[in-house]
Amino acid sequence: MRALWDDVASNRREIWLAAFLGFLASASAVALLGTSGWLIARAAEMPPVLTLTVAAVMVRTFALGRAVMRYLERLVGHDAAFRGLTVLRVRVYRSLESITPLGLAKFTRGDLLARLGADVDTALDLPLRVVLPWVQSGVVALATSAFVVFLLPDSGLLIAVLAGLAVLAWPYLVGRLVRRAEATIAPSRGALTETLVAILDAAPTISAFGAVDAATRTLRARDNDLTRAETREAGALGLGAGVGMLLQGIAVTGAMALAIPHVVDGELAPVWLAVIALLPLALFDVLSTVPAAAISRERVRGSAHRLEDIAEATAAEHEPSHPSVLEPGFRSLALRGVTARWPDADTDALMDVDLDLAPGERVLIMGPSGSGKSTLAAVIMGFLPYTGSVRLNGIELRDLASDDITSRLGLLAQHGHVFDTSVEENVRLGRVDARLEEIWESLERAQLADWVHSLPEGITTRVGAFGARMSGGERQRLALARMLLANRPAIVLDEPTEHLDRQTAAEVESTIVQQTQGLASIVISHQVIGNADRIIEMDRGRVTAVGTHEELMTAGGWYATQVTRQRDGQRMDELMSSLPAGVAVAR
Repeated sequence: MRALWDDVASNRREIWLAAFLGFLASASAVALLGTSGWLIARAAEMPPVLTLTVAAVMVRTFALGRAVMRYLERLVGHDAAFRGLTVLRVRVYRSLESITPLGLAKFTRGDLLARLGADVDTALDLPLRVVLPWVQSGVVALATSAFVVFLLPDSGLLIAVLAGLAVLAWPYLVGRLVRRAEATIAPSRGALTETLVAILDAAPTISAFGAVDAATRTLRARDNDLTRAETREAGALGLGAGVGMLLQGIAVTGAMALAIPHVVDGELAPVWLAVIALLPLALFDVLSTVPAAAISRERVRGSAHRLEDIAEATAAEHEPSHPSVLEPGFRSLALRGVTARWPDADTDALMDVDLDLAPGERVLIMGPSGSGKSTLAAVIMGFLPYTGSVRLNGIELRDLASDDITSRLGLLAQHGHVFDTSVEENVRLGRVDARLEEIWESLERAQLADWVHSLPEGITTRVGAFGARMSGGERQRLALARMLLANRPAIVLDEPTEHLDRQTAAEVESTIVQQTQGLASIVISHQVIGNADRIIEMDRGRVTAVGTHEELMTAGGWYATQVTRQRDGQRMDELMSSLPAGVAVAR
């Protein structure tokens, strides 16, 4: 809660100015009712008109002041809170960015959506619906009680005690009642969002396999869980409102019961009896916001814990507290005796791996599925903890900041994410300050410019969620254009042509080889990539062979077998394409 307050209340002056304006608005509401009661009671005594002039002006002043001050309080308070919300969103995003990609595995997509959406938005309630109402209510209660004590100490003390219960004990009880419900509301909301996102993503498959009813039942169960928790919260709020009305009735009745004997004895002017009766009514109207503030506090507490989970995941990562300084450019990458395993895994995915990469060198890493190739890429990019030594430009990787690593090493993965925005904005992620001419140049190099020109709105055309309006080859070329725009001196290509048909994979591979010529590159693939200076064969997390193409073909083994299969597949494709249309061939 304290960390959340530091973010959303970063503009402290505006927050406390809003609190002061809110106090003036609430005090004006209480003073308006008290002054009106005095004016009506005094007018009933039919005094000279001039004796009522000041009270009449005060009524107008308090009426206008209540509206104006409330408007200004809302304006200033919301401005400060929304500015603070921007600070919080940036902090949460940076926390997520720092744990990408492995740390994100701790959260599902729907859960992350709930945290970034509902939980972050709920933080807005901390200054607006928790702190400001509580501060205003407490100060107004003190001021009102002090004024009534000045008029009649007995009544004033009674109102002070009851107001203290309303500001402190009353919301505490409401908070305790609602705490259990609030502890389940945020997780239930996350589970509902997660289920909804999963069902929408898999809607065609669910419909095709006749699982609509089962999916609907699951969604209804999640919704019922959330509804039950919110119903318990609403019950606590209703109970709090009922207790508030009870305290208000006791305050009014008790204050009048204590004041009437003093009026009868002539110790208190009858006109003040109306004031003493009406002030508690107005005061407890102001204090009626406190139970809602207590419930909002519990709601914010739950969201704060869920946002703190992201910060704790960030702290658990291996980002150095005092990173070493990395010189510009790329000189070398050296792995010695590297062993690594994925989180929660029982066995190592890499064991005693050595690798060297020099400027301008292309290293091809091949091996069957599960041989540790992608694990090696994750270690090189600084995503996965390791034992042994990984040195970039002579500095141990674990001693470098993640931004320094990714500014020297670019990554083209087999599933480059495509956002539901324009082609231009998707490519611009490679370098946000790039000019439009540079973006077009990267599209030309990725051989995607002609396709972009053919789109209805050109480079500003939206490509759909996950690139739904693009083919697999177009998505990979878009990711390639993004990487080329980033202009990293060394790159890691992790299965860049995986899940593409043979012809598309060959075309994308040719483009990659051509456009990355001269860059230090590590290519991870099931397929043979041309112009490799050195080939590393892996199996079961270990390096099983190292050499040139000719050396590994002479030695035989997995690499030679894979090359033979690839050549046979290419010959078959050439044969099939040479046959006349309509000729069927059994394969």
